[in-house]
Amino acid sequence: MRAGPAFSIVTCTWNSAATLGDTLASVQRQTWREIEHIFVDGGSSDATLDMIAAYPGRKRVLHDVRGGISRAMNRGIEAASGEFVAHLHADDYYLGEDVLALVAERFASARAEWVFGTIQVLKEGTLVPPWPLRPFSFRALASGHASVPHPAVFIRRRMFERVGMFDESLRYAMDIDLWLRLGRVAPPATVDRPLAVFREHPGSVSSANKIAARQEEFRVRRRYLRQAPLAFAIYCLRYLKRMRRLRAEAATPSAY
Repeated sequence: MRAGPAFSIVTCTWNSAATLGDTLASVQRQTWREIEHIFVDGGSSDATLDMIAAYPGRKRVLHDVRGGISRAMNRGIEAASGEFVAHLHADDYYLGEDVLALVAERFASARAEWVFGTIQVLKEGTLVPPWPLRPFSFRALASGHASVPHPAVFIRRRMFERVGMFDESLRYAMDIDLWLRLGRVAPPATVDRPLAVFREHPGSVSSANKIAARQEEFRVRRRYLRQAPLAFAIYCLRYLKRMRRLRAEAATPSAY
């Protein structure tokens, strides 16, 4: 028997009652039962906290955590006692009841320090087919040819002591920054299957947000220039092409 739960699932919430039910149900129906669920709430005034209070199972609630999503995710990591840590936001949910069991087996078989799979995007009520899982390498990640979907990432808790947590100065690219730090010291094991669903919202995909996110991502990737100079050069070409497209989209009047 383990001394503590195997998985610490961190869910950040703020007035999340409209979507939180799917998140809670997907964790509750996991066949792997060694779970603690940590909720980091930013001061919800809707039914979010009532839903969490009624949620069975081992849980911990951190109230009124302010200062942005990176800080909230870090507070969840600090509160975690499980061997593996995952962040499943209140917009997202696990796809299938065997996700944690599958990830636990992958950790054991690969002796990995972190594991990730693919996701499906829920867009306007429809699940978009997942992107194929590309072979992982630090250079592929640094060049933007490999991506790591946050809702499908699981990390051994001890790795945060080795590489640090999320950079709280970042608003958009804090996850890419962490994946680069992790990938630099420990290759992940992968699961070629959708593990989670990411719910896309119109506000999160506005042109203004996309441009700001790409600009911050560029600054983050530049931090790792010395570790992968050629990969960063390849990324720069992709960055310039995407920024031209995004600026063109932002300059085009909406038809609605």
